[in-house]
Amino acid sequence: MTAVTDQDHTDEMDHVTHTGDAVAAQDEHPENASPVAGGPEATPANGLPVEDAEKASAPEDADDHARVRADADTSGRTESKASADPADPEESTGSWDDGLIARRVNETTAAQQAAAVEIRASRAQAAHSAHAAQAAHVPAPLAYDGPLRSRLDALRELVGLSRTRLDSGTLAEAGRVLDEAAARRRLSGQHTVVAIAGATGSGKSQLFNALAGVAISETGVRRPTTAAPIACSWSDGAATLIDRLGIPGRLRRRPLQSAEMEAQLRGLVLVDLPDHDSAAVAHREQVDRVLALVDAVIWVVDPEKYADAILHERYLRPMAGHAEVMFVVLNQIDRLPGEAADQVLDDLRRLLDEDGIALGEYGEPGATVLSLSALTGDGIPELREVLGQFVMDRGAAARRISADVDAAAWRLRPVYATGRRTGLSEEARDEFAARLADSVGATAAGEAAERAWLRNANRACGTPWLRLWRWYNDRREPITGRLPIRAQADEEATARQRVEQAVRTVADRASGGLPAPWAQAVREAAVRGSQGLPEALDELAARAGLPVGRPPRPGWWPAAVLAQASMTILQVVGGLWLVGQIIGFMAPNLGVPVLLMVAGIIGGPLVEWSCRMAARGPARRYGLDAERRLREAAAGCGRARVLDPLAAELLRYREVREQYARVTGAGVG
Repeated sequence: MTAVTDQDHTDEMDHVTHTGDAVAAQDEHPENASPVAGGPEATPANGLPVEDAEKASAPEDADDHARVRADADTSGRTESKASADPADPEESTGSWDDGLIARRVNETTAAQQAAAVEIRASRAQAAHSAHAAQAAHVPAPLAYDGPLRSRLDALRELVGLSRTRLDSGTLAEAGRVLDEAAARRRLSGQHTVVAIAGATGSGKSQLFNALAGVAISETGVRRPTTAAPIACSWSDGAATLIDRLGIPGRLRRRPLQSAEMEAQLRGLVLVDLPDHDSAAVAHREQVDRVLALVDAVIWVVDPEKYADAILHERYLRPMAGHAEVMFVVLNQIDRLPGEAADQVLDDLRRLLDEDGIALGEYGEPGATVLSLSALTGDGIPELREVLGQFVMDRGAAARRISADVDAAAWRLRPVYATGRRTGLSEEARDEFAARLADSVGATAAGEAAERAWLRNANRACGTPWLRLWRWYNDRREPITGRLPIRAQADEEATARQRVEQAVRTVADRASGGLPAPWAQAVREAAVRGSQGLPEALDELAARAGLPVGRPPRPGWWPAAVLAQASMTILQVVGGLWLVGQIIGFMAPNLGVPVLLMVAGIIGGPLVEWSCRMAARGPARRYGLDAERRLREAAAGCGRARVLDPLAAELLRYREVREQYARVTGAGVG
């Protein structure tokens, strides 16, 4: 009994998806209720219309009625029990109805009602057994190999590191790929979902029916014929995969029951899509949605539209990286005379090559290109054989995910790779530190420290008369009027401009060669660090400037001071001696006092000059040390406020570059 067998297979294929259409129709119009919950849209598995199917099932109905008449008492008890039991499995849940032979029931005949109840009970029991068998045999989930898992982990890390630097639209495709990869991994790895896509009139529904061995998808001259995706599975356990495609139970089919075909295509889930060039926007949206979820796709083209720009520009060219999970089938070759089919097929290969689609020829990976006629069956066995081998490999899902990762990585390439050297060189760092040191006057401070050291040496080792003269000049010089009134304000404004210029320069150097989002992040980090930097530099300059008090003195200064005092004593002694001779207090002798005075007069400046020459080295070192301290303080402040944030941004960029290299496969061993 064909109808029951088809229903059993139908229930085994999908026990979790229910339409409920027939139940709703029975509730609203009980007078039109049918004991078989197929509804008016039910399509028989043998491809016959509903009326013909009823005729074909007439003998079966006669047998059922005879059995009911032979056992009227039992049937009556069964009917009463069914009427009293509201939890009838057939009435409470909408089972998978398509593929059954619809029957009209005369509700006025009690025997027919009893037979319908008995049939429903037997089918419910068969469905329950099928559900239990399916629950006991759950297909193993899909398993990705090590390189693909590493690439997916790298893509996930890449998205996580980039969320604060890139907008959500840029990362949307990568996030979708990660979600779909995780969702597909949880589902069956023993099934391969293949979609049949094509333009209006290309014959994809005919090809779908030819592969299934039975008329499942509607064909005809009316366009568009296919309004919603239709799924057909060659083995059980694919319900969750079809659920993921959003295909309801009323649009799920089983192929012609053939041991040879089932062994050849076991694990295949075939989906017939609406026309991708349909005038209905909803149809095109369904095509785009399902194409993003299936494991592979069969593109069906005809001799008239195989070069259609919409097909190549909207679908084939963007999916060039998915060539390994793509079939391109030239249908309707029966319409081409002579060698025209080969010529069209060669031209189709040329167009695919221009689209960047690798062709799977000579054992190389790529798209499979075939020619056939779904109407006459020419080429169908070859396609079935190639498709069977493709499904048997169980690698289409992983290859599809890998191609999706490649496509997502290619779209992200402009924001992660520019082909230019990036980073902040030591030369740029030193230049930034030098600009900050100039802004706080490190060189001038060192020179001032050197002059202060020399001045202190001159004061300590100079002659008393020269020191007295300098003191007198210092007292006479006015305190005010040495510098212009606005000199300090102008100097502060100039210092601030130097700091801002230094920050802009180092930011430009650091962001050079970076993609636009990361360059913008580097510049923003530099701007944030420059806020309050001039004030911080001024404070550091005050702390790291010249020490309070006089500069330190070297060890030879006491000897120099003693020598200078000795020269002064000689001058004083010689002068007093001469004065004593003049007033007659001492015996006349000009030679000795004059010699003492000359020795003191010449020796004092000589000692002062010697000390000045000896003080140049220590004074220079003292000035350089003061300049170094100020430069280090300015560099430390600039490093903490500007260079370290820039380095953090550059480090983050290097991290995402490494992850991006792993995503593209360069970092996968």
